[in-house]
Amino acid sequence: MRSLATLAAATALLVSAPALADDVKVGIGISGWTGFAPLTLAKETGIFKKNGLDVSIKKIPQKDRHLAIASGDIQCAATTVETWISWNANGVATKQIFQLDKSFGADGMAVRNDVAAIKDLKGKTVAASAPGTAPYFTLAWFLKKNGLSVKDVTVVNLEPAAAAQAFVAGQNDAAMTYEPYLSTVRAAPDKGKIIATTLDYPMIMDTFGCTPKFLAENPKAAKALADSYFEAVAAIAKDQAKSYEVMGADVKQSGEQFGNSAKYLRWQDKAANQKFFAGEWQAFSKEAADLLLEIGIIKSVPKLDDLYDASFIK
Repeated sequence: MRSLATLAAATALLVSAPALADDVKVGIGISGWTGFAPLTLAKETGIFKKNGLDVSIKKIPQKDRHLAIASGDIQCAATTVETWISWNANGVATKQIFQLDKSFGADGMAVRNDVAAIKDLKGKTVAASAPGTAPYFTLAWFLKKNGLSVKDVTVVNLEPAAAAQAFVAGQNDAAMTYEPYLSTVRAAPDKGKIIATTLDYPMIMDTFGCTPKFLAENPKAAKALADSYFEAVAAIAKDQAKSYEVMGADVKQSGEQFGNSAKYLRWQDKAANQKFFAGEWQAFSKEAADLLLEIGIIKSVPKLDDLYDASFIK
């Protein structure tokens, strides 16, 4: 009887399990951004492998991630919604297939304590990643909302971790960074303050995408990638402490430190994904494309409807 019960349970598991990929190899490019961590959790806890995926995750700066896609070094990546617009406009064809997270204060601008408002940054130096990256776009967005443009400041190109470190060390008038590095500024109130975050300007949303070639050749793998992500998000809800330890270790943080960073974002489950791609993605992408055009990141706006495929989140 026990063997029959075991067989029945195994059969039920198979019926409810997501469609398995055929041990497809896939290279994914990410950064140490807290919002991408469930991808690491899916790899480290065997979720990807269980769903038939042979995943390698590579830490690649956002400014170089599209080059890794173009070279074939990776097939998929995680990045902000507006970055996919830039990549496609500049000849690197990619499609977004699911949403990862929304920033709720995890991305922000640090300024010296004597800076009263963003408009006071005119003529000052701001550390931010290179044009075409999320921190640079966030800077442009914040400035535009306050009557300025990137031409009104001097941008010093530093990656998010270095930007935060340099700011705390007393360099530059302001810095654009994100969690977990934004917390280093939070921990040094004598050095400056966080004048604005994505709580004030909700505009940082991350998605996962792949090349059209990979999606066309590996539809089961694409579905398995989405299912694996949602499974990882569910695992975090089920055992937060253990999940935070695994995800924190990847960025040299304790589980508690990682949890402090995670407070400032929301990972998006399947239901949230379906809502996002039913209208919000389209509205934001249009506004983002207009700003990218205005600040010279792109020369023309690609056909936005070609930049996503929501069929894998059904």
